[in-house]
Amino acid sequence: MPRPVIVAAVAAEAAHVPAGPDVVVTGIGKTRAATALTRYLATVPDLSDLVLVNLGTAGALREDLGVGPGHDGLFEIGTVINHDINAEAIRALGYDPRERLEIGEAPTVLASGDVFVTDPVVRDRLAAQAHLVDMEGYAVAWVAQEFGVPLRMVKHVSDNADEGAMEWVELVEASARVLGHWVQEHLG
Repeated sequence: MPRPVIVAAVAAEAAHVPAGPDVVVTGIGKTRAATALTRYLATVPDLSDLVLVNLGTAGALREDLGVGPGHDGLFEIGTVINHDINAEAIRALGYDPRERLEIGEAPTVLASGDVFVTDPVVRDRLAAQAHLVDMEGYAVAWVAQEFGVPLRMVKHVSDNADEGAMEWVELVEASARVLGHWVQEHLG
């Protein structure tokens, strides 16, 4: 069985991960996530026995995806998209922007970008192509693919990607508990 390495944007998201696996805290945003994870992986002599597990919070882009009756707000991600890149312009220049990365079998799509989504117009635009939104998932997926390391991505809905997202600091604890329980159940 591969050795899991937990990757989280902030320590608060991994606060309830049981002792055992390495935990890489990247910082908020795609650049920090890519840099921190690359630094970590560059120090590992043999990557063949690793699986990265990106845990974190996400905003729900659709009303039926949050925590509520019949759902605990926990999602495994199958596809991640870079939502704040001008992919069409890059394609027009003759380059492949790789704005959409397939990382698993799950149907859930995560939009990832450096925009902290609170605007309903941005939320609705993203909801047309994704279920959830975060700020690091795409970078983690990119680095995992570049290093050839398997990745599982598990996100817990902390907010609805609206003005309530500004309460994220108070909401992250509940998500961290659910994520820690998931690690115990699936990796323990």
